[in-house]
Amino acid sequence: MKISLSQFKRFEKQIILKKIGLAGQRRIFSANVLIVGLGGLGCPLLTYLTSSGVGRIGIIDYDKVEISNLNRQTLFYPKDVGKFKVYQAKKIINKINKKIKIIPFKKKITSKNISKIFNNFDIICDGTDNYDTRYLINDYCVRNDKILISSAISKFDGQLMKFNFKKKGPCYRCFMPSPPDFENNCQNEGIFSPVAGIMGSLQANEVLKAILNTKDDLTNLVLVFDALKTEFRKLKISINPGCINKC
Repeated sequence: MKISLSQFKRFEKQIILKKIGLAGQRRIFSANVLIVGLGGLGCPLLTYLTSSGVGRIGIIDYDKVEISNLNRQTLFYPKDVGKFKVYQAKKIINKINKKIKIIPFKKKITSKNISKIFNNFDIICDGTDNYDTRYLINDYCVRNDKILISSAISKFDGQLMKFNFKKKGPCYRCFMPSPPDFENNCQNEGIFSPVAGIMGSLQANEVLKAILNTKDDLTNLVLVFDALKTEFRKLKISINPGCINKC
């Protein structure tokens, strides 16, 4: 892929990085990424992937913008309340970079439609807020050797993990074999808005590293962030012999 002068100028500060260069920027332009959920995580994730030049991005969400979303879902404005997130997000992204191909899916992911939607993307980003959907996404990615980068936020805390199912290793079910007795998400427990921005940005960081195939990443690790203490820690995720996915 030839990089034009205007593209070089726009992405110059990335291209001059030795770990990216022209070859790396071409890989970013050619990448296919799917974002599931345009909430507090999906908004900064989509913004940074777009700003970095990821060429083809799918976005999935079936919700409309609500006024309570505006404290953390930074792509939306008061005038967007009542409108579908995927369509409003596409309009904003087209203003940021009209060369990015945004493919909106105003759908709820189910076992019946997941294959048709996910099949054309190499990297899957999970920013959903319920365990049933997380398990569904995880199981599909395991079966189809996808790269899965998953994040979750609640209260003052965030988690980020990466699974590369092209290689043998654990999956999300190994980390959490069964859901807790209650849903710990923004809707039920609230969220400190900077946590969404931090974790969504870190999710974008891992996506770009996956595209560039860097050595130091979060594969088979979970990064835990505590906003009140401003502390990060990493935990290793091990294969669970009893996992239903037979990792």
